[in-house]
Amino acid sequence: MAAEGAHHSNTKRIWTVFVIMSLVTLVEVVLGIIKPESLHHVHIFGLSLLNYIFIILTIVKAYYIMWAFMHLEQEKSAFRWSVAGILTFLCVYLIALVLTEGNYIYEVFHNSQYKWIF
Repeated sequence: MAAEGAHHSNTKRIWTVFVIMSLVTLVEVVLGIIKPESLHHVHIFGLSLLNYIFIILTIVKAYYIMWAFMHLEQEKSAFRWSVAGILTFLCVYLIALVLTEGNYIYEVFHNSQYKWIF
């Protein structure tokens, strides 16, 4: 009798994760196809608002993947935040580094006599 309660189906949980991830991905795809003028041509710190939305949605998906598939929702709060916080910081740091360096390379090739070779 106790063994019956120990094993339960995760079908509802799997479908919930699937629907949430599909909706976020669908929003990203629709925004990528439509590219609304109000988001695409508004620039903040050299990057369009649409790109910021993509970055935020990607971080949300990455966090939700950690939450659902690494089973962080079942851990203690301090452990959850130590894992998710560090990984979120590293993702944001990597994105900032790539955008900063990409902007620098663009400016160097845009304002110099060198030609684009890539």
